[in-house]
Amino acid sequence: MKKMGEMLVTTDPFEEIVMGNTALVRAMVEAGTEVVSSYPGSPTPEIGAAILSIEEDQRPFYFEFSVNEKVATEVALGASLNGHLSTVFFKSVGLNVAADAFVQLPLMELIGGMVVILGDDPGANSSQNEQDNRHYARMVYAPVFEPGNPQEAYEMYLEAAKVSKEMQMPVILRLTTHVCHAKMKTSFGAYQRRSISTAAEFDPTNGPYIPLTDLALDMKRRALTRRSRMEERGESSEFHLLRENGNRSKGIITSGLPYYSLLDVLEAEESCGGEGCPDILKLGLTYPVPRLRIAEFCRGHETVLVLEELDPILEQEIKAIAFDEGISVQILGKQHAEDYIGELHPAKIRQILQRYWPELLSAADTGSASESVAAGEGEAEVSVPGRPAQMCPGCGHRSAFHAIKQVLADDDITVADIGCHTLGALPPYKMGQALVCMGHSTGTGSGLALFNDSRRVVAFIGDSTLYHAGLPGIVNAVYNQHNLTLIIMANGTTAMTGHQEHPGTGKTVHGSTSKVPLRTLLEGLGVQHIAETDTYNQRRLGELVKESMEMNEFSVVIARHPCMLKFTRERRKRGEGIRAQARVDSDTCRHIHHCVSRFACPSFVLHPNGDVTVNPDLCIGDGSCLQTCPVEAISLEGVTSDEN
Repeated sequence: MKKMGEMLVTTDPFEEIVMGNTALVRAMVEAGTEVVSSYPGSPTPEIGAAILSIEEDQRPFYFEFSVNEKVATEVALGASLNGHLSTVFFKSVGLNVAADAFVQLPLMELIGGMVVILGDDPGANSSQNEQDNRHYARMVYAPVFEPGNPQEAYEMYLEAAKVSKEMQMPVILRLTTHVCHAKMKTSFGAYQRRSISTAAEFDPTNGPYIPLTDLALDMKRRALTRRSRMEERGESSEFHLLRENGNRSKGIITSGLPYYSLLDVLEAEESCGGEGCPDILKLGLTYPVPRLRIAEFCRGHETVLVLEELDPILEQEIKAIAFDEGISVQILGKQHAEDYIGELHPAKIRQILQRYWPELLSAADTGSASESVAAGEGEAEVSVPGRPAQMCPGCGHRSAFHAIKQVLADDDITVADIGCHTLGALPPYKMGQALVCMGHSTGTGSGLALFNDSRRVVAFIGDSTLYHAGLPGIVNAVYNQHNLTLIIMANGTTAMTGHQEHPGTGKTVHGSTSKVPLRTLLEGLGVQHIAETDTYNQRRLGELVKESMEMNEFSVVIARHPCMLKFTRERRKRGEGIRAQARVDSDTCRHIHHCVSRFACPSFVLHPNGDVTVNPDLCIGDGSCLQTCPVEAISLEGVTSDEN
């Protein structure tokens, strides 16, 4: 049986059960993509993982993790200007970082073509908001394909690449979390190996490429012309599906994953066995929308329900088309604030159908729809115990927060940033009282420090986030002499999204490279006060933070410790087991419970009688907990492992 990396570059057609993110990589290979760039962020990191599963000498395109989404977009843009079909991918809020470059793409003549893969996140499964990036597409006149499963993701990428090359414009492939992560048996085509051209094809006469004065307006006119051409082309797109049931009364217009959730609901209903089931128009190209198809569908129905996740973008466009064409049709859509929130899983679609067309649903379903939604995606309510998000056993951030909390006053202000250390905002640490976006903490902390003589400000940032978007805030704090302490939680990796490298690690996906040393970088930016220690040295870390806060000027403390999840995984790969584990001496323990209530390592188990034991399946034997017990009841004991 072939490994995933071998399968993705095989020259023969094949079928395999894969997730949407993996299907995209095979599509890149077949389409002749030559340059791929990204910044990791869920729900898209598995695209990078699938790419890296291909041996580098077999990989038919160049790939890099750039320092942030804006740079990744610019790399893909430059490659396209030079004649290479390129792709950039990142998560939903990554487009905010890339926006400065992204909004210019449709104004350019992209000679090689460029596909932009967006991983939107209805339900905010792994993001700080639910932003709907279809708004961006309409702002910049970029076409949008919306797949609903891995097969469609593969096929739509091939079409997006074809359109982009032919029309020399960017094309967006908008996925959502459960399209990225869904698995299904997917059919792939053949692949013919070819070499990447090394000729520099950039020709300024294809432009203009300098958007100054009236040239910018001419570039916009060309973008609008391309949009019109794409609208004409989109009318006949094979990705639009019409499911006719002969129902002249009820019709539904939808796209992407909600279409398949809708089918799950309707196919379970006896009332939908014939003409009682609504007709369905599934849109594959959602911008520009196929106006003629939509108008024809609306003319054929008395009532049309629009099902879409997040904002009523299609709903508003469909209503405008009906108004412009003078079509007498009732268009139903979003009514309440809750309709704008979360994924359209089957239970939620059943609730919407119950609101408008209860006769479609069986009596049992109409009586339990709200309960099903509350329970989640399943058909029946399921009782699942609550489990708060938490840092891994042995995480250096836990030691850091435990130490820092001891030296902070109750009214000190703490500012969080994006990363694993964001979890410090949860009990028992409660550090990080504001969060905006990646790299914001120093800038926001600087604002909180202004006209503030009574409350000290401490900001947190991870090392990978610092390289991504944290440098301007630090430069500003130095330049404008802001009074705050910045604590850099340095774990030597981009941990939250899957342990990708960053400029401080001295590695890229291609191997070793020049390291950008963190302390040297800070010194080069003009930071005068820098201290650093390992987070497991909790007493020393507390002392350094206290000293920094007393300086009454900008200061930095680097709190270092390797990501222990990455560390333990690497040990397992080497065949090494856990050499020691924590143990609580019940005779010494006085039930003070600092290990549980203040340090809060998930390895500790608090029993009803007040005793504390250690879960051997969770403890990694790091020993960071030993210094947290005031009566020294915790010790490390050696363990035997078959892996040693």
